[in-house]
Amino acid sequence: MQAYKIMHGLWGMRQMMFTKYIVVVDDEVDVHNTGEVLFRLCANTDPHRDSIFTKGPADVLDHATSEMAMGSKLGIDATKKIPGEGFKRPWPPLIKMDRQVQKKIAELFGNAT
Repeated sequence: MQAYKIMHGLWGMRQMMFTKYIVVVDDEVDVHNTGEVLFRLCANTDPHRDSIFTKGPADVLDHATSEMAMGSKLGIDATKKIPGEGFKRPWPPLIKMDRQVQKKIAELFGNAT
């Protein structure tokens, strides 16, 4: 439940209370790489198990909320799951292309790697 502790902790920190969406990933994920974060979001989540909706303060300038200064928030746990969180299957390793395959792809499609 570490991801949920992080979400609620962040929503409780000053201006972070206005954050509508939080996606928590493992520490080896480069959070500045949107593609990597989106991959983990899609590969590591089950929407029912790994999402939480809550209500809280919203920015008064946020026109999307139903009421001024109050809105909903979505937290998503995109981390690897562990047995202590009730996950009963082994987590698969991340598959990466080796250097030879990367080189072949670069030759076929340009410097795409």
